[in-house]
Amino acid sequence: QVRLVESGGGSVQAGGSLRLSCTTSGNDFSRYCMGWFRQVQGEERETVATIYTGDGSTHYADSVKGRSAISHDNAGSTMYLQIYSLKPEDTAMYYCAATYYSDSVLCPSTPLVNFAYWGKGTQVTVSS
Repeated sequence: QVRLVESGGGSVQAGGSLRLSCTTSGNDFSRYCMGWFRQVQGEERETVATIYTGDGSTHYADSVKGRSAISHDNAGSTMYLQIYSLKPEDTAMYYCAATYYSDSVLCPSTPLVNFAYWGKGTQVTVSS
């Protein structure tokens, strides 16, 4: 059974940083498109960053580009999202997700509905 479990969320002040973790189990995630997504209650879920675990290629939303880093530890099957210079508008529930892809080309443009596996989320709250 495939499982994705997020951790690392919490309450921080603006300007601070957080590292979110997504621990995976139940499958070999060495050739997967994985990503971090966030959702504010009442709004649509949006992509924050994606990574193709086969070659480490990454893609970031403009809202976090330059102040975030997504990474994947193939040995430990854990994906991370480090966000620096947090802003109140980063406040959201953060989810990780994964889906199998044979290569990296389509990973950045993968629609959310195409991600096969999802975690339950971790809340990030940034106060001004």
